[in-house]
Amino acid sequence: MLQWSLLSTLVGSPGSVLLILVLLHRLCMWPWHKSHLWDLQHCSTDLTGKTAVVTGANSGIGKAVSQELARRGARVILACRNWEYGQQALAEIQVASKSNCLLLGQVDLSSMASIRSFSRWLLQECPEIHLLVNNAGTCGFPKTLTQEGLDLTFATNYVGPFLLTNLLRGALQRAGSARVVNVSSFRHAHGYVDEEHLTGAGKPLIFNQNYDCSKLLLTSFTGELARRLQGTGVTVNSVDPGIVYTNIMKHFSWSYRFLFWLFNFFCKDVRQGAVPVLYLSLAKELDGISGKYFSSSCRIILPAKAAQDPQVAQRLWNATVQLTNLDKMD
Repeated sequence: MLQWSLLSTLVGSPGSVLLILVLLHRLCMWPWHKSHLWDLQHCSTDLTGKTAVVTGANSGIGKAVSQELARRGARVILACRNWEYGQQALAEIQVASKSNCLLLGQVDLSSMASIRSFSRWLLQECPEIHLLVNNAGTCGFPKTLTQEGLDLTFATNYVGPFLLTNLLRGALQRAGSARVVNVSSFRHAHGYVDEEHLTGAGKPLIFNQNYDCSKLLLTSFTGELARRLQGTGVTVNSVDPGIVYTNIMKHFSWSYRFLFWLFNFFCKDVRQGAVPVLYLSLAKELDGISGKYFSSSCRIILPAKAAQDPQVAQRLWNATVQLTNLDKMD
């Protein structure tokens, strides 16, 4: 009786109802995804001599991606916020991949100062970068401002990748042929564009909509960056890894996390969630493909309409350049 009462309470919340619907959709689509998913084992791409940077590499999808890249011979820079967790991840990846070409760098994607410091260090260590995976992200936070006056969720999920990628553009272009992979989410379709959200203002946001909106901005940024990088040898694409059971849920309430745990059987594990990201990072058939959005089944699909609008993308780009002082300092 107690368990039923608890479950009824959980199911009654708006966020829980949404999660149930999403998971039921995932269950229905699971056989289709399974049959259409790219086969990582049949990919022969060798990354010996290449340099890859993965943000949020100490856990979850980022860690799984880093391990596979290292296994294929890449020099992998693990860009992590927490140094202690990063060291632990580095040691584990070394053992699993049998690679000594790993380097740990500390960066907080919600801090522009931290990103600039990390970029200066990274460019000294790696003048050429062949792959940048903007994987780090967060969700479950209410409106929270950073010391620099940015909304924490938007700073981590959008402003951080925007600034980091632009600071590394020279190194990406020097590589001759390089890829940028932005880890987005199918949830971006539930967001909308309001530049004032970046500083904690703007139109009100409902439960976890800051995550949805931040992923929409990241997807829009992908298309605009691709247009600006045409002819440079650098491609940029975004991808939805699917519903993956990781510790990104740790900032939600205990009831939401418990419900998610109950349904984790229908979610991808981190290795499965890493496959779409690795597809964009490794697949030879994607050479020259840029500005696209990929589903969790590794197919090109159209993102939300707002992410396809070049005028919206340019307006957002200009606002973010001004916010980050990119035009004045870099």
